[in-house]
Amino acid sequence: MAESGLMEALRQIAQQYGIDEYELLDRLERDLAPVYERVLKLEFHAKVILDRETGAIYVYELVPIGDFDPDSEPEEGEVREYEERDVTPPEVSRIAAHQAKSVINGMVRDARREKIFDDYVGRIGELVSGPVQQARGKFTIIKLDENLEAELPRRETPANEHYHFNERLKVYIVDVRRVSKANESSIIVSRKHPGLVKRLFEVEVPEVYDGIVEIKSIAREAGARSKVAVSSREPGLDPVGACVGPGGSRVRNVVQDLRGERIDIIAWDERPEVFVGNALAPAKVDRVLIDEASHTANIIVPADQLSLAIGKEGQNARLAAQLTGWRIDIKSADMAREAGLLEQTVSMDDLDEIDVMCQATTADGQRCRNHARPGSRYCGVHANWTEDADVDAAAETAGAADAGDGADGGAEAGVAADVAVDGAPEVAEVADAAGQESAGAAS
Repeated sequence: MAESGLMEALRQIAQQYGIDEYELLDRLERDLAPVYERVLKLEFHAKVILDRETGAIYVYELVPIGDFDPDSEPEEGEVREYEERDVTPPEVSRIAAHQAKSVINGMVRDARREKIFDDYVGRIGELVSGPVQQARGKFTIIKLDENLEAELPRRETPANEHYHFNERLKVYIVDVRRVSKANESSIIVSRKHPGLVKRLFEVEVPEVYDGIVEIKSIAREAGARSKVAVSSREPGLDPVGACVGPGGSRVRNVVQDLRGERIDIIAWDERPEVFVGNALAPAKVDRVLIDEASHTANIIVPADQLSLAIGKEGQNARLAAQLTGWRIDIKSADMAREAGLLEQTVSMDDLDEIDVMCQATTADGQRCRNHARPGSRYCGVHANWTEDADVDAAAETAGAADAGDGADGGAEAGVAADVAVDGAPEVAEVADAAGQESAGAAS
């Protein structure tokens, strides 16, 4: 290759791959020096100069001036002098062209890795997807683009998940790193991170993506169960219902992406006694005692709900504690009575203070599933209902129940909350004993 042709080719390659031209030439000079040293069998080190204008290549042997070992490191403050002896061979351009190919390939790889790092370092926390390329023991390789792969380590993989070639996965970016080896991936992704659940809800629920419904916190045991606390920034909008979707369609899609992982959608509340009570769903909570000093929530549940509140191997209580940030101590009524807690607790049947569900009951006995507006007992749909209308509707329901099976229309004071069992929509039912007795009298 002619000298001017070499420079023209180097400039074109630098422009094509976004490589700095001067950095390319400097690296080529450094890498050519040991090559000429070996080819010319020089006694001392070589120095290569590449003329930036003409492309001419000059090779010099660095002959030491004075008594020192050229292979040793110079001491601090030591100045070494060399005589530059011109040893440029006739076929200098041919050797340079061959070496330039290796240098350029290496720099192109480095430039591509740097570009990937620059493009993705700001995307940590995003959701990406791609087909599985390889599934090995320690990690799985996922193809994100034509020349881009991500690594899914085993530590970021749920224990119950196993992948097959070309299977498409949605994953969460947890790290982007600089790498030096060609077989290393710079993008690290996860299937265990709680952020994956949040991103999947953003995809499936427009209200979450737009910020109308906010995911306040997530507690997750990947592959088994997750609890998601949600709240609404728009008065009258039920955040749980928005996340569940019509017929459970939205949450069902998230469960499918998580391969059957159970998801409990919990209504967040700024009052810790309400939030903690909600977080223990599907268990029914009678009373809550908040100890601010120890940051502990003492929960009293019916005896038949104790095992459900704790969950298998403590899973339900553990996730509720992670979700709320409170230490949770669950007791049955008898256990609480022995510990002297019953006199100190807040009852969950105090509707004016605790219950946030709409109190509207239709003539056919169906309770409204929406949450009440702040300061009201009714949601936006039933905002114009009056106390008398609600009592009349409840009286009709109570009368129908008495006529059908002779059952007593009264109910024990308390709140029974069944929330998101196996991904089903939240259904919250509140029974006020005094209110139903009044309804029975009215009928």
